[in-house]
Amino acid sequence: MKAYQQGWTLRRRVAALLGVVVVLLLGLAGAEAAVAAQNRQNIDAVLLKTGPLRVQAQELMSVLLDQETSVRGYAVNGDRSDLEPYREGVQREQSLVTSIRDLSADYPDVRRSLDVVEQQTAQWRAQVAEPVITTVDRDGAAAGQALITDATRQQFDGIRTSVNTLQEEILTVRQETADRVNETSNTLVVLLIIAALVVTTAGVVMLVSLDRILIRPLADLVGQVREVADGDYRHRIEGSGPPEFRRLADDIDQMRMKIARELDEVREARERIEWVNSQLQKQAEELTRSNRDLEQFAYVASHDLQEPLRKVASFCQLLQRRYAGQLDERADQYIAFAVDGAQRMQRLINDLLAFSRIGRLTTGFTEVDLNKVMGDVAGQTEAALQYADADLTWGEMPTIRGEEPLLTNLLVNLVSNSVKFRRPDVPPKVHVSARLVDGEWEISCRDNGIGIEPEFADKIFVIFQRLHSKDAYPGTGIGLAIVKKIVEYHGGRVWVDTDADEGTTIRFTLPALEADIEAAKAAEAAADGDAADGDAADGAEPAEAPVAEGTETDPAGAGRQPDGEAREEPPAEADRHGTNGGMKETVA
Repeated sequence: MKAYQQGWTLRRRVAALLGVVVVLLLGLAGAEAAVAAQNRQNIDAVLLKTGPLRVQAQELMSVLLDQETSVRGYAVNGDRSDLEPYREGVQREQSLVTSIRDLSADYPDVRRSLDVVEQQTAQWRAQVAEPVITTVDRDGAAAGQALITDATRQQFDGIRTSVNTLQEEILTVRQETADRVNETSNTLVVLLIIAALVVTTAGVVMLVSLDRILIRPLADLVGQVREVADGDYRHRIEGSGPPEFRRLADDIDQMRMKIARELDEVREARERIEWVNSQLQKQAEELTRSNRDLEQFAYVASHDLQEPLRKVASFCQLLQRRYAGQLDERADQYIAFAVDGAQRMQRLINDLLAFSRIGRLTTGFTEVDLNKVMGDVAGQTEAALQYADADLTWGEMPTIRGEEPLLTNLLVNLVSNSVKFRRPDVPPKVHVSARLVDGEWEISCRDNGIGIEPEFADKIFVIFQRLHSKDAYPGTGIGLAIVKKIVEYHGGRVWVDTDADEGTTIRFTLPALEADIEAAKAAEAAADGDAADGDAADGAEPAEAPVAEGTETDPAGAGRQPDGEAREEPPAEADRHGTNGGMKETVA
């Protein structure tokens, strides 16, 4: 930190340079303001004083000439109208003298010349003009003309000379003022040039200083950082220039060392991960080979075991038919055990073969209408439904992409299980429904059977896993395993709803078509708009609850919500409606 404190910081250097420039510019600005004020005063003197003085001096000369001409004309003609210019000239002369005296307050020479003109004019009027006018009025024009002599003319010429002197003084003052205007203007230009030079010099100094204390150290730092960024993480970053840059370089170097350490750790971890991945890949290849071998074994075993099992079962049945009652009771029992074991082995092998074929023998995905599939399911399970006096109902079912035979097998297994695991003395009721949830169709198969304990909810989907003895409920225990494999093959999942109040509810999901998702969104938006319109009518109580637009009611009583999702009904309610997608499936 002490090393950073040595020398001026970048901010201090820039502030000092700017301070000097600002002081110089402020001094120049003050001088320019003073010179500009003086220049303005001189210009005002030229325009508002000396100019009007010159004009009024000329007008004064004209007025005096008019007075002298008027007096001489009156002396010649004796006409009183010839004196009118004289009277007006006297008044105008007084006004001009007053104005010239006011404007020449700052010019004593002009005022002295004006005083001379004023004195000579007063003497001329007292000694010449007024006596001539009086004489003409009393003795006539001839007497008045006798008073106008060369002496009187010379006296008026003196007045003219004094007025010319006054004009020369005014011109002299005007020229002096104009010269001062030029001097202040030139001074102002010089000050502006000096200010421009100061700004230019300050800019050059600033550029040179910034290049030396900012750009070069920064460029050097950037070059070192780029070397590190290009992969040379061992390159030490050293700073130069102001303390801020040296501190920044140290911080970047600390970050470089941290990144280098982390990269070493990442490199080691990557090597370990690559080794683990290689081991996992080997295990995956081994598992793939093992699964393929197991699948091939199951397929081959199921085929190869069929023939000897059929032979064993056939001969055991022949023994049973031909020697039944001819041997003792224990022999008949042994033969019955052999026949039952052979038949059960055949069922297990057939189920294992069917399980191994799921996903291996495929016909390709197509759009499948589950309403039609449910009709096929009702036909295939008709015998079991009639035997158990069961009711099978379903709501409006969607159309999805999948393999129709597998989906039919899936629903047949679920319906058959619902009928099989029924309660004694309670007519079985099975209801299948569907609803759209988060872009998937959630399909439920609900019954009123014996139900499943929550701790066995996952165990029932394991192949050949049974919760009851074969004497209580027949079967091989592979049905729900086939269900799970078919659902997962179609990209869904299956589970047992442990919150069901009665019986068993098995739910599974299947991906929905894009058109169904868009229709659900549009219906939801329309429902939100209707709800907003309903909120606007505050306080209004409708006499009858309206049906929301887009709501459908299917024959099974599963109402369609505005977003296209179907409500589920328990088997008892579905039976109360008494339909299964448009037709009654009553078996008695």
